[in-house]
Amino acid sequence: MLYAENEQVLVEIVKLVQKRGLEGTQGGWKEFLKTYDKKFGASLSDPSKRSNDVLVSFLKTFTKDDDLELFSRVLQSHLNRNRVEQFSKQSRDNETPEQSLVRLTLEHPQYLIDYAFPIVDEGWIVIKPPKKSRALKSNVMIAVDCEMVLCDDGTEALVRVCAVDRDLQVKINELIKPNKAVADYRTEITGVAAGDLDGVTCSVADIQKSLKKLLSNGTILVGHGLHNDLQVLKIDHARVIDTSYIFKYLDAPIYRKPSLNNLCKSVLGYEVRKPGAAHNCLDDACAAMKLVLAKLERGEITLVPDVSQPEREKLLLHRIPVYVHREEISKVIPGAVAIEVKVDYTLPVSALFLEALSTSSSLIVAEFQIWKIVCRQPTKKLQGRHYSAIAVFSSPQEANQAYENMEGNEEKASANCRSFFLSQDSHGLPQKLVSFQFGDGSTASLYIRKMAQEDSHREVLSNKRAFEGEETSIESKKLKTDEKITKKVMEDNSQLDDHLKEIERLKQELQEKDAKIVLQDKMISNLLKKVEEMKKVLNKRK
Repeated sequence: MLYAENEQVLVEIVKLVQKRGLEGTQGGWKEFLKTYDKKFGASLSDPSKRSNDVLVSFLKTFTKDDDLELFSRVLQSHLNRNRVEQFSKQSRDNETPEQSLVRLTLEHPQYLIDYAFPIVDEGWIVIKPPKKSRALKSNVMIAVDCEMVLCDDGTEALVRVCAVDRDLQVKINELIKPNKAVADYRTEITGVAAGDLDGVTCSVADIQKSLKKLLSNGTILVGHGLHNDLQVLKIDHARVIDTSYIFKYLDAPIYRKPSLNNLCKSVLGYEVRKPGAAHNCLDDACAAMKLVLAKLERGEITLVPDVSQPEREKLLLHRIPVYVHREEISKVIPGAVAIEVKVDYTLPVSALFLEALSTSSSLIVAEFQIWKIVCRQPTKKLQGRHYSAIAVFSSPQEANQAYENMEGNEEKASANCRSFFLSQDSHGLPQKLVSFQFGDGSTASLYIRKMAQEDSHREVLSNKRAFEGEETSIESKKLKTDEKITKKVMEDNSQLDDHLKEIERLKQELQEKDAKIVLQDKMISNLLKKVEEMKKVLNKRK
């Protein structure tokens, strides 16, 4: 099997061996080269500079079952994706509607990042498709949804999983016992409390076995933000349809992914859940399947962002340092009726709580009963940690005015506000980076973002049409005297349309560039993590 793989995969496996410090019967990679290549030895140790024969010869020195199983997972994952990608390219002209949605998912610009799973980690399985190519033509679909709890170590663990078939018949509906200490069951979101798990013995491995049976014959796996579910299930499956990828907003960057609830409202005509209600795992799995079926039946479906008035009465405040108190935020955002702290599961609650005890920090109980740490001088542990909040106003107009007031004018804005930076987030929504100062002279910053895009183009056209209507009325009374004025107005309107189109084009380019920068930052972050891991391995060797 090793000889059949391309050089890229072999290089990746050898680099993995180096990273983990694994050794075969002839030692590690460099030790092997010293005995295998008498001419260059270990002086040419970059695996990408070596031939396939050398790479394969090295990998054949490994005989331990654990090592061979690890290599097999990496090889199988690459093989699966290559087969699916090749099939998608070759069958594009006569593909089934279901396969076209698989292809749309694979072609999404975020797919390679979102679905780059750590399959080399313990507990992961790779679903191996049948050898017969007709399995890739299967139109059988299974939709899955998972609920996760937050663990003491800051990671997430599976607590419930549901799966339904094309006819919405339930295939899996299980509670799972987390295998480590739970910091927060997120009951208000998951609908699962600690008591619900009394007597539960089902494990992630049990669910993996069940799903493996369902997916083994080329079955297509469906889900919304499916990579999150596969991540916690520790399953790598190549034939997938991600409903967050296959629907797109009108005049919005492709990176802006709609929520499941918004999709259901726009496409199916109902909400999958009411605001504030807990998730229902089974309902979410059914909703994902219904969305795919609707797409298959209706073809192209363009979404128009639907933002209700209550949402327009809010501003999102994010990347707020954890040492910034809610009262301080109120000073920066004057006029807000309330500041609602959002649940931010990137903060390891137990670690922060211990930090609070050691620094005599004050604690506040935020919404959803999540402890947030508030301290004036951040320690090293707290530096870099952030949370989010919602500023609620009495009307959309007041929310918009508060946002516009953040123009960098100290008299016009808050007395605490010192500077701002205007930008857009990866969804193309306007936001500002605002810096402010505390009474003791220390500074902090946060992002303020609108909940919806301003439809300035529509506003201008509406005003323009009103103006044209007024001119028409006047013209009926004074046709001769106003003929030149009317002509001038029409010329101006034509120019205005041209300018608006150019503005929209430039805005789109900026949004796409912003989204690309976000993706690049994520890739750089992943690379830096790999560098740190390699450093640790090198330090151990020393």
